[in-house]
Amino acid sequence: MATDVQHHHPAPTHESARGHQSVPSNSTATTVIGSFVPFKLEGNDTTTPPSAVDTDTDDANLPEPRQLLERIPTVLQPSIPWRKRLMHFTFAWYTVTLSTSGVSLVLAITPHRFRGLSTIGLVIFLLDLLFFLVITTSITLRFVLYKSTFRRAFTRPHEALFVPTFFLSIAAILCNVAEYARIFLFNGDISYGVPSDDDDPRASLTSFATFLCVAFWFFSGLTFLASVIQYHLLFTVKAERRLSLTTITPAWVLPIFPVMLIGTLAGSFSRTQSPSSAIGMICAGLAAQGLGLLVSFFFFSSYLSRLMAFGLPAQRAGMFIAVGPPSFTGAAVINMASDIPRVFAQLDPARVAVLTGGMGPESMETLAAGCKLGAIWLGVFLWGLGFWFFISAVAGCVAGMQDKRFHLSWWSTVFPNVGFTIASIKIGAGLGSEGVLWMGSGMTVALVLAWAFIGYRCVRAVVKREIVWPGHDEDS
Repeated sequence: MATDVQHHHPAPTHESARGHQSVPSNSTATTVIGSFVPFKLEGNDTTTPPSAVDTDTDDANLPEPRQLLERIPTVLQPSIPWRKRLMHFTFAWYTVTLSTSGVSLVLAITPHRFRGLSTIGLVIFLLDLLFFLVITTSITLRFVLYKSTFRRAFTRPHEALFVPTFFLSIAAILCNVAEYARIFLFNGDISYGVPSDDDDPRASLTSFATFLCVAFWFFSGLTFLASVIQYHLLFTVKAERRLSLTTITPAWVLPIFPVMLIGTLAGSFSRTQSPSSAIGMICAGLAAQGLGLLVSFFFFSSYLSRLMAFGLPAQRAGMFIAVGPPSFTGAAVINMASDIPRVFAQLDPARVAVLTGGMGPESMETLAAGCKLGAIWLGVFLWGLGFWFFISAVAGCVAGMQDKRFHLSWWSTVFPNVGFTIASIKIGAGLGSEGVLWMGSGMTVALVLAWAFIGYRCVRAVVKREIVWPGHDEDS
């Protein structure tokens, strides 16, 4: 039967990192009774569809799951045990934790606050930790129960592009740890050298700073190595699986995205470090931001060419990913530069002379202020690009999506715009513009509403078999 279906229906083309294709209008399946059902159950038979068994689907004779399973609504298909559905629990689920962490981080730094806002943000962060634990456990069980899926997760581009969301989630969690420790444990100040009371039962700032330092350098080395390996795997994947320039989307930058968050971590962690340690963090963060931003620009040139030649992608929500690189870079550079005055004031004069080309201590304050001002102007420069990508993505979504069913790519409307919101807040604070700060607060409200709505649709999609179902996820 599968062979008949495959014979009568041409194989659909893949769109973006993942997409669902409609059945061709010239389908002849109505002439074949068995073609309406992707697989057959008799009596108490618990046979599962071809894509739900633990077999490698590299065999070219096996049809793609979506060719079989999108012929009828999933609610009319025979039920599949949760153990079998777990086979289709992909790395794209980390977009849930990434978005949730992003919302809690924005709530921690939004400028216009009310009593209890920090507590709300902390509750969302703790909820995110629970999500991260559940998702990591589920993916681990998938790899244990269906061992062949481990290799395919890293070599099938449609899912492999989402592997970096695991590292992005970790970076977002670490940023939240620093921010909420500052709010609830250190009375709003985690700056190096702040006197502490020995009788204070709070956590030691020195131990906390050591933890952040180790976490920063470990994350930096791991994500740099992971980006090189993952792009190498994508470069060398089998020819029939390679992504096409005709379907390029901003999701192609995801493997380099965690490297960009090294700068975000540096801006958040450096103020807890000694001056010499902070300088190392800031330099590493700046180098990582440059690497991530430039690689993203290389991909964006091809992405814009694709839009001109082939039109908008089927999954319009993924267009928001392009907002992330310039926004996170602008926010990170401003945040790192804001610690320069403190570092120069506390750094050994001889070290400062080496770093500044022999300038005397009397010029250090002016030089530090110049670094902050230059960072703000660079942030404004990049903010314009992020705003353009944001409006373009909004226009694409308003124009309508070819596939209106829920996909995990919907979370792309949240986590890239977290960077855009943070960049707006940092620029508003740096320029002393109350209007820009209010815009940042308004974007915070919009992010929370989008996060809540997409969360509802995500739960509904699992119940309605729109996702975590054969042929409907990034592993297909």
